[in-house]
Amino acid sequence: MPTETEQNVYDTLDQLNISYQRHEHPPVYTVDEAAKYWKGIPGVHCKNLFMKNQKGKTHYLVVMKDSKKVDFKGLAKVVGEKLSFASEGRLETYLGLKTGAVSPFGLINDEQHEVKVVVDSDLKAAKKINFHPNVNTATVTIAYEDFEKFLDSCGNSVQYVRI
Repeated sequence: MPTETEQNVYDTLDQLNISYQRHEHPPVYTVDEAAKYWKGIPGVHCKNLFMKNQKGKTHYLVVMKDSKKVDFKGLAKVVGEKLSFASEGRLETYLGLKTGAVSPFGLINDEQHEVKVVVDSDLKAAKKINFHPNVNTATVTIAYEDFEKFLDSCGNSVQYVRI
């Protein structure tokens, strides 16, 4: 039975006519932990990082394939400023999420559209893509084009870069 937090994601996807498949699993906090439960789940699995600039005034959600390593210096060049990980408090304030559940679906909680989204352009080649539905006890599979449709509906700034 989905929590209210999770159900809000499904309600949003339903409103956007986005088909999805839900896959339940035990709570996971890292990509390595989650990988144990991905067998049989189609599509690209993602790593999502919530970051801030040096002054802490601008926040970023970085979305990339789970197996990629972040080149922080390269990322700073593309976004135009040095980034570091944001605190759990900031994650909760801006995306309404807890550690271990970072997901683009958290953008539904960013009513002021303050978080800038940075998506690895390599993800565009994916047919299906997977994220947590704002909780770390499930994974949701959607079509990549539906992911772009979701991002468009959120109203946040989105930048595609090679990570």
